[in-house]
Amino acid sequence: MQAWILDESPGEYRWGEIEPRPLTDDEVRVRIVASALNHMDLWMPRGLPRPPLPHVPGCDAAGIVEAIGSAITHVAIGDEVVINPGVSPVDEIVELGNNSPLGVGFQIFGEHIWGGHGTHAHVAGRNVVVRPANRSWAECAAYPIAYLTAYRMLKRARLAAGERVLVVGIGSGVSCAALAIARHTGAEVVVTSRSEAKRSEALTMGASAAFDSSDKQWPFQADVVVESVGPATFQQSMKSLKPGGRLVVCGSTSGPTAEISVPRLFYKQWEFIGSTMGSYQEFAEVTRLVAAGLPVTVDQTFALADYELALKRLEAGEQLGKIVLEHPAPASAATHQPSHEASGARS
Repeated sequence: MQAWILDESPGEYRWGEIEPRPLTDDEVRVRIVASALNHMDLWMPRGLPRPPLPHVPGCDAAGIVEAIGSAITHVAIGDEVVINPGVSPVDEIVELGNNSPLGVGFQIFGEHIWGGHGTHAHVAGRNVVVRPANRSWAECAAYPIAYLTAYRMLKRARLAAGERVLVVGIGSGVSCAALAIARHTGAEVVVTSRSEAKRSEALTMGASAAFDSSDKQWPFQADVVVESVGPATFQQSMKSLKPGGRLVVCGSTSGPTAEISVPRLFYKQWEFIGSTMGSYQEFAEVTRLVAAGLPVTVDQTFALADYELALKRLEAGEQLGKIVLEHPAPASAATHQPSHEASGARS
């Protein structure tokens, strides 16, 4: 298959041919129609983290099933599917249920295993779901990681209708997803951004107010603060928490270390909550919400060949929502005949 490939980490991506690993009994081969960028695309060439090499990036993807292992029964050749990017071993799903992302065997599609920025991907059968038929391919590639992450964050923060939510740094996929999901829950949502254009757009997306992220204090007191920026905004985020409020964190794009005033933490009786990705049940719930019309924010689409240009937009922080790569249709549109395929273990 052809793909964007990382041979070394630190290193640079290149476009080329790479031999796919054999399809196992419980896997599916998907021809990718659209994939989406994440900050992971920027971090892996810097060795933060260093993936198994050689590596194919792309944590978000949607496409058409081309082959299935002999144990696969829930999808068939020709089905249009979305890939759930959180991969857990079956025994950990059974043991941990909705907390399967806490398992030691948890992996991320596009980080620990080859991802979707290529012509094809092999993925565990349990990690493909039939795509919402009423949504575009770009929307189907855009929602998996961002919406799964935001959904679990707000569940862990116990968000309820009528509460007030502050989403810090509107523009990322997760922050746009948090805005959409919090509004669907019935919460009032306020956002921040350094960009006046993004603040204005967030108001059209349903935010009740939008503040400049660079202000030393935001004039809002929230029940829940959604943080993914880190030290650049952490002090303002804490100042925006009501007594007894919950600050939920899924990332730290501005750096790894933030200071906390311990007396303020216990005196205000705040809760700080970490959250990563989501479970299979949560992905199914998010997919149902998307199928029912939950807004999915797509920033821009690029051709797969223009991956490097798309990365520059992501690195500059210019996006509002997800940046999506559109994959070219195969040269031959020959009809696939239903078949099962499996040959050996994944190397």
